[in-house]
Amino acid sequence: MEYLTNGSPRRTAGEKNGSQDDHRSDVCFHRRVAAVSSPALSAARLTLPGVMDAEGRVDESRLRMHIFKNGGVSPSERGLAWRFLFGMYPCSSTALERPLLQEQLVVRYQVMKRKWQQFLPSAVRMHLNGTDAELVAAVRYFDQRQAQVQQQAQDQSEVRDRLTFLELQAQILFERDTFDQGELREAIRIIDKDVPRTNRDLSFYQGEGSGNLLVLRDILITYAAFHPEVSYAQGMNDLCSRFLEVLDSEVDTFWSFSCYMEKFSKDFRADGLHRKIELEAALLKELDPQLYAHLVTDSMESFTFCHRWLLLGFQREFEHSDALRLFEILSCDHLELISQQVDRARYQERLARKYSTEDNSESELQAVNTDFTFELFICAAILLDNRESLLRCRDDVQLIQFTSSLQGTLDLNSTLKKAEHHFYNYCKRCAWDYMNGRCRAHKSKEEDFLYQLRSLFVLK
Repeated sequence: MEYLTNGSPRRTAGEKNGSQDDHRSDVCFHRRVAAVSSPALSAARLTLPGVMDAEGRVDESRLRMHIFKNGGVSPSERGLAWRFLFGMYPCSSTALERPLLQEQLVVRYQVMKRKWQQFLPSAVRMHLNGTDAELVAAVRYFDQRQAQVQQQAQDQSEVRDRLTFLELQAQILFERDTFDQGELREAIRIIDKDVPRTNRDLSFYQGEGSGNLLVLRDILITYAAFHPEVSYAQGMNDLCSRFLEVLDSEVDTFWSFSCYMEKFSKDFRADGLHRKIELEAALLKELDPQLYAHLVTDSMESFTFCHRWLLLGFQREFEHSDALRLFEILSCDHLELISQQVDRARYQERLARKYSTEDNSESELQAVNTDFTFELFICAAILLDNRESLLRCRDDVQLIQFTSSLQGTLDLNSTLKKAEHHFYNYCKRCAWDYMNGRCRAHKSKEEDFLYQLRSLFVLK
């Protein structure tokens, strides 16, 4: 899409290249530092069938269903689709409303960024030791971009009054936000260690695009400063880098990443990650008790090798363009029973139970565990596909060596099919167990099998 590049042609993530040297030489001409924002996208239209209406509103359930059923969206529409999928643009907003929303988000981000920079002026620039030539060049490209941004801001005299009003609003909004100097300095110290470790082999960080490392740094510091309850944890750089590469905009990346973290920030805390690993172990116990028993022996720490897989959405296990597809597939939540229709059905079921004359004193029969999200079935599919190799591992060292050897080697389409197969088999087994329990619990009552089966998958 032309407006994604501001006139600079760009390869999509899925396009194949010639030789490595040709690719490296080309990106120097085509790659640039990400824009501050992408105002042209705010009025752009999604061409996905039946997803956007004439006024630009998006049917969220159809968007999520399209992503899941089609295995993601095309690279040309991914940037716009992600802005809706992750919540930067409300799906109920129109094409006329979004440009004004975009202006507001830009001004708010700039006020937030300027506030921490004034609080810690020594942290505005990354401190370099001079030995990393690529990073030194990245700072130079970033500084050139900053100078261009400042010049463009001076040329916006026709909208200056409106932006001044929005800036005043933002200053009032964030006036009460305070920073803990020690905590923020520590977060910046870790960010400055992690950002240079972000995968620089991606074309997005090649040539002039190396300046995107500094854009990534500013986004992560701004997030840590205004979300002290989360701050920064290792791995967030890789996650945020994914947003920056797709959205190609500093402001849009910050807000989309922030929306994503509202739901998943707990995964970066010890208790949240421990809970997810426990669920993976419980799921594998359901699917393959023998493999589960082998992996939880005393000589192995229980499933901690799945840590990176689940935390980063299998970012390194699949080829890069496939990893982006998988990330949006997992983020659409299509198999996780959270749509508005399901919420409505659950509400109607609760009302029916409330006014039911039956004796409901007996305990509820266990059905499908809805905490088993689709990413856990992806993880289980990988484990079961490598079952024999895992059974040969005798200690943590062998286990980590084997799982590390999988990086970049897995086939996404095959893994998705196997994960769906395990998902539906699990649901079918739970359905039969549930139905058997219902029959035993209500021997005197004739039950409609199809009704009970529908209730299991829609209402529970």
